[in-house]
Amino acid sequence: MVVSGMSAGIAAECLAVKRRHKSRLPNLWLLTDQQRCPNPLAAILRLPRHGRAGVLIRHHLPPDQRSTIIRLCHARGIALVIAGATESGAHLRGGRWHDARRPRRGLLTASAHNQIELQNAMRRHVDLVFLSPAFATSSHPGARPLGSVRWARLARSIKLPVLALGGIQPRSLRRLGRFCAGAGGIGLFNATED
Repeated sequence: MVVSGMSAGIAAECLAVKRRHKSRLPNLWLLTDQQRCPNPLAAILRLPRHGRAGVLIRHHLPPDQRSTIIRLCHARGIALVIAGATESGAHLRGGRWHDARRPRRGLLTASAHNQIELQNAMRRHVDLVFLSPAFATSSHPGARPLGSVRWARLARSIKLPVLALGGIQPRSLRRLGRFCAGAGGIGLFNATED
């Protein structure tokens, strides 16, 4: 069970989305950030268990912290993707990767910010795509958000599960409509807003 108020609302909304999409993929994701989430252990403990959630490690972690996270995710049934790695899934920035191999195990995810990057992700046969920024976010101050209409139009243009990232709250997640397969964030699992 997720403990914070905003996270509980997001978790409930993501569960409804998961049931609607009848997907086996996790659809509530914690993304790490060197400044805003340097030690994600506490946030991982608040994630739903057993296939509903995932963790995307986007920055370098000390080896002991990385192994603790791997063990914790495995024990709780939480999907794990480590950017630049292939032992626990892999993540493509902008849908691009110099090495076209799929990870030995785990999911292949991608980030996308526009139509070209979504197409890149589709060509790589990723399992899911994080499309951002859906709304204004403190992760990228001053970046122009896609907004609900443009986000939904981009998401429906490809045949992949597309998850929202950036400024996500329960109400804003509902505004993205039926093409939204879930959500990811940093602040969703902390005391701050994403």
